[in-house]
Amino acid sequence: MNMTSTPELTIVIPCYNERDVLPETNRRMSELIARLISHHKIADTSHVLYVDDGSKDNTWELIKSFTSSSTKIKGVKLSANRGHQTALMAGLFAATGDVVISVDADLQDDLAAIEQMLDAYQAGNQIVLGVRKQRSVDTLFKRSSAQLYYRLLPALGVNVVYNHADYRLLGRRALEALKQYSEVNLFLRGIVPLLGFKTTTVFYDRAERFAGESKYPLRKMLMLALDGITSFTAFPLRLISVVGLTVSMISAIMIAWVLWVKLFTAQALPGWASSVIPIYFLGGIQLLSIGVLGEYVAKIYFETKRRPRYFIEETSD
Repeated sequence: MNMTSTPELTIVIPCYNERDVLPETNRRMSELIARLISHHKIADTSHVLYVDDGSKDNTWELIKSFTSSSTKIKGVKLSANRGHQTALMAGLFAATGDVVISVDADLQDDLAAIEQMLDAYQAGNQIVLGVRKQRSVDTLFKRSSAQLYYRLLPALGVNVVYNHADYRLLGRRALEALKQYSEVNLFLRGIVPLLGFKTTTVFYDRAERFAGESKYPLRKMLMLALDGITSFTAFPLRLISVVGLTVSMISAIMIAWVLWVKLFTAQALPGWASSVIPIYFLGGIQLLSIGVLGEYVAKIYFETKRRPRYFIEETSD
């Protein structure tokens, strides 16, 4: 598509138990689509695509009510809860627009940045990343842990953009390239930089959640963080080798010292410490190493099964 023409936009919104916030989200999205069309930023066929990730509340019923009252709203329902990243991928692959923007349903991401993303796309960028200016609305723990994580990943060799989550624009060429990535362990904020197309960033202020509860409790955040590390870098495996070599060297030094004390001094005293401490130390290192190896083996296990990532149960438009 010629980027100087008016592109068809699809806004993909993954949803899981979002009945409290969806009516307001849909109102704002509808107003945004209408305004962008009137300003000739996007084509008249542009629309919002909600992806219901197997919600247990009446999220899907709300989405169907939206689609019945507007041609600018479409919906996809997954057959089961597959997780945020998979639901987002399902929406991206189902999108028909020349340009696709993904955003969460909680209204924390500033929708005004969408127009800036479109301007950046018209300037020739296939990928436009929404980046938070600051994290003042996060709790101290979440802010500190997120900042540590975003600094840790590049140190481990993972290419991610600091303070960027899943608020982004993808042009059709970038989206078609993304479809070639077939892994089950999804970490999109790590995959997208690998596409290599012309990329820029748009900065925005993040607000508090409009309604409802966060769908990323600590357990899910830790799992996503682990996926980000084990799916994109072998550094932990190399670290095991370094630790193993270091421990072996220390052990050799300790053996030499024990032999020297035994053979050349009268200070050798029998004691449990010299036996128990090395056993616990080496046992801890071995268990940690086995755990890290297990994470990578589990990733291989899930990938080699080649099971479908999701099934679409129903659509509404």
